[in-house]
Amino acid sequence: MEATPTLYTERLILRPLQLADAEAVQQQFAHWDVVRYLNNVVPWPYPDDGALTYLRDIALPAIAAGHEWHWSIRLKTAPEQLIGSIGLMDEPENNRGFWLALAWQGQGLMTEASSAVTEFWFNTLGRAVMRVPKAAPNIGSRKLSERAGMRLIRCDEDDFVGGRFPREIWEITREEWLQQIKR
Repeated sequence: MEATPTLYTERLILRPLQLADAEAVQQQFAHWDVVRYLNNVVPWPYPDDGALTYLRDIALPAIAAGHEWHWSIRLKTAPEQLIGSIGLMDEPENNRGFWLALAWQGQGLMTEASSAVTEFWFNTLGRAVMRVPKAAPNIGSRKLSERAGMRLIRCDEDDFVGGRFPREIWEITREEWLQQIKR
């Protein structure tokens, strides 16, 4: 499988996630407003070693096995500071997930990061379709999918950190994505 490269956008550096990021992830991630709409596999309250355990036992082994690709999100103006994370997963109904620390939400940064990893998914990994699940009340995530040209293909329910919510599955094909970027 393809190694996780460093990706660049207009304002961001997406650096492959590494164990040394655990402390920064722990500081930025362990906040209710960051995690409440994430799948309930995320423990809450978030344990003091939650980021270290996740990176060491879940994310990094999946990267090494070639099933997942994860990046830390950093501003080009402050590359030493981790402000979020985004990842791609080779799972049937769950191909992309992300989180962004509160102080950097609402600035279009996740749109940039998502665009870069979606390009990697389709162009580098050669995937035919991307599917992204989300908690229906997560309006910001829904708007990001709409702006990216994704379409809602299914609704059901799932358990999230904040409780049981309606869940939406959004999809875009490689062909649809290529048409989006030509505009």
